[in-house]
Amino acid sequence: MTASTPSSSRRTRRRTITAAAVLAAAAVTGAFALTLDGSENRNEAAGQSAVVTESAAPAPADESLLALARRDPSDALAVGRADAPVVLIEYSDFQCPFCGQFARKTEPELLRSYVDKGVLRIEWRNFPVFGEESEQAALAGWAAGQQNKFWEFHDVAYSKPRERNAGAFSAEKLVAMAREAKITDIERFRADMASDKARSAVQRDQEEGYNLGVTSTPAFLINGRPILGAQPTATFKEAVEAAAKVAGR
Repeated sequence: MTASTPSSSRRTRRRTITAAAVLAAAAVTGAFALTLDGSENRNEAAGQSAVVTESAAPAPADESLLALARRDPSDALAVGRADAPVVLIEYSDFQCPFCGQFARKTEPELLRSYVDKGVLRIEWRNFPVFGEESEQAALAGWAAGQQNKFWEFHDVAYSKPRERNAGAFSAEKLVAMAREAKITDIERFRADMASDKARSAVQRDQEEGYNLGVTSTPAFLINGRPILGAQPTATFKEAVEAAAKVAGR
């Protein structure tokens, strides 16, 4: 690994600070209004849906947020062309009910309408917030990606609502999900899930989200435009089409 220089470290810090400031400014100015259901306690707030109030003319995306798109052609946790004009970054937890709602109701439409047509790329970020089972599920998703089965695992994990922290994502259940996702080398899956490399990858995603000020799931950036919660499909389609128009597509 190449050591970072002081100047590169300063650039990274500046990018992180600027990106966080943009998200904070969006919340303060009314670009977001996060409504929490009072029946959930503070520790469960990350699973809440959010309501977005759009301004008439959204501000141009900050370059620091745009730069978060990795566009790595070998990224197993991404789908769509690496050079797609629009990138949706998704910070999600496999135990989050609203993440599951997005996966079942909205994501298939985005895949059909935009990813398959080369307009959109979706990049997943593991952002486990509900404890040990969420963390184990994140590691399992990464391990599935090592056999090019992340999205198959994703679809199995989100195929139905599951009770949180009640054993639905135990080690045994995660292996069963891997089998259902047609992962053939289960021993490798187990080893990858337990590896330091998996933990480092999940930690990297978490740190990226926390540095941006993400505290709830799901959270999204669409070409730098923040969206919180499992919004209606139309909200995402409008954001993708607006971003594509700006990008000249």
